[in-house]
Amino acid sequence: MKTFEDLKSQWEEQSQPEIPNDGSKIVMQRINDIQNKQRITNAVLLTTTMVLIGFFFYVNAYSSLVVSLGLLLMIGSLIVRIMIEFFSIKALERIDFTKDAVTFKTDMISYYKKRITTHYVATPIILALYATGFILLLPSFKQNLSQGFYRYIVVSAIVILIVMVFFIWKQIQKELNSLKQLKS
Repeated sequence: MKTFEDLKSQWEEQSQPEIPNDGSKIVMQRINDIQNKQRITNAVLLTTTMVLIGFFFYVNAYSSLVVSLGLLLMIGSLIVRIMIEFFSIKALERIDFTKDAVTFKTDMISYYKKRITTHYVATPIILALYATGFILLLPSFKQNLSQGFYRYIVVSAIVILIVMVFFIWKQIQKELNSLKQLKS
């Protein structure tokens, strides 16, 4: 019995991790930060979508099947992403952080898994569709624009794509790190 008493004594003498007084405030702040970033993303995507829709009508894209298809792919991919982010914001709002810790953690893990799917499955597909739409527009640009301006569009599109992918990757890493901290 001496061994059991020793183990019990050692167990009771372990230092207990301190629960921060403002723990719920920290959780709420992180959730609010994630929601705000998603709202900003949606605002940027919605603005880009509106510009593309305006461009669609400005260039009479409906008169050319290839141009229409290219712009519709670009617009459609952005709309899909906007909807994904909108539903993600709503899902995060539905998580009740006042529930017990086990339920909250389960809800956060479920949300986290959905965001991983969004970032590592949906985002690459959406980017590929957007890029495909842009590539479909290139022959029309080449035909209707000067050689210099056409080169400028191609080069700037490549640079923008690289910067955008890097920015998206960094944002994904930040969001996933925040979610990882919240779920643990």
